Amino acid sequence: MNKIKRALGIIWLLLAPAVIYFLVDRAILHIDPAGKKDINNPVIWVIIIGIFTPIAIGLVIFGWYAFRGAYDHLPTKSDELDT
Repeated sequence: MNKIKRALGIIWLLLAPAVIYFLVDRAILHIDPAGKKDINNPVIWVIIIGIFTPIAIGLVIFGWYAFRGAYDHLPTKSDELDT
């Protein structure tokens, strides 16, 4: 199970920047001042990218800890918690 956690950590590390790149790429492609659809409005893209950027940063942090093995032993009782 720990190997799966570490492998998924690598996936999260690679997936988060890829998603942000994809969003910015699509925004550049679809933003058009002469367009009449909602997808052409830059405000929509700024909101979407602004919401997903902190989520992607969190995925990178989570992936880094998973890759390092910070989640190899999860406490099952409150006595095992470090304070």
